[in-house]
Amino acid sequence: MRIFLTDVLGEVGETLETEGLRGFFEQYLTWDYWETKIPLIGNFAGRVLLAILVYVIASKLIHKLCKIIVASMKRANADTGVTQFVSSFVKATLYGLLIITIATSFGVKESSIAALLASSGVAIGLALQGGLSNLAGGVIILILRPFVVGDYIIECTDKQEGTVVKIDLFYTTLSTVDNRRITIPNGNLTSASIVNVTARDQRKLEIKVEIAYSSDLKKAKGILERLLHEDEHVLSDQEMQVFVDELGASGIMLGLRAWVNTEQYWPTKWRLNEEIKLAFDEEGIEIPFPQMDVHIR
Repeated sequence: MRIFLTDVLGEVGETLETEGLRGFFEQYLTWDYWETKIPLIGNFAGRVLLAILVYVIASKLIHKLCKIIVASMKRANADTGVTQFVSSFVKATLYGLLIITIATSFGVKESSIAALLASSGVAIGLALQGGLSNLAGGVIILILRPFVVGDYIIECTDKQEGTVVKIDLFYTTLSTVDNRRITIPNGNLTSASIVNVTARDQRKLEIKVEIAYSSDLKKAKGILERLLHEDEHVLSDQEMQVFVDELGASGIMLGLRAWVNTEQYWPTKWRLNEEIKLAFDEEGIEIPFPQMDVHIR
C-alpha cells in the first residue's frame, strides 16, 4: 500500500519530481515509513506522560513530607527559623533528586549527569558567589542565632529594621512597624552589625529633658521621681535614677533612667514625655529653647 504525493496532487507532484524533491516525499510520506515510526513515537509520548505523572505525584509527596517535617519540629519546640530553613533545604534537595531521576528515565546516564554537575558547579559557583554567601550566611544565622523569628532587629549598614518573620535559605524577611516587608540577603546580615532590640525581656528607659536655670532644680527632680513611681509599667523593683546630666548653654539637662518590659518600652517613653511636659507646665518649671544673650556697650 504505497500512496505517493503525485497521486494526490497530480501535476504538482510532477513539478516536484522535476525539481528533485519527489524522492524526499516518497521516503517520508509513505505508510511504510510511518508504520515503523508510530510505535517509537507512542513509546516516547508514553514516557513523557509517565514523567509528568511522576512529577505531579512526587511534588505532592514532597509538599506532604515538608509539612510533616515542620509539624514534627514544632512539636519538638524547634526554633521557627531553623524549621523554615530545614524545610526549604529538604524541598530543594528532593526536587533536585526528582529531576535527576526523570532525566535518567529518558536514557541520560548517571555518569553524564555527574560530569555535568561537576563542570557546571564551578561556573555556577562563580556566577552565584552572592547566592552562596547568602546560603552560608543563613547557616551561620541558624547556628549562632544572633536573632530568631519574632525578634526586632536593626541592620546597621543600611539602617533597615523590623520584626523577623522568616529566615529562609538565602534571605531574611522583616516586617516594619508600618506593615512593609523588607527582604535582606543573609550574607549582608552576617557581614554587618546587627542590633537585636528584643533579645532581652527588659530594657532600660532613658529620657532627657532640659529646664531653665531659673527653675527650681529640686522641685523638677521631685516631679520626675514621682512620675516614675506612679507609672504602672516602670519596674519598681529595679533601679530608678533621676540626675543632672549636663549644665548646658541654655539650661540644665535632667535625665531619668528606669527599667521596663521590652514590649512596653515605646508606649512608656511616649507617655512619660507627655506627662513630664504637662507636670512641668502645671508646676511652673520652664523648658527653655535655644537662646543667646547679647550685651551691647
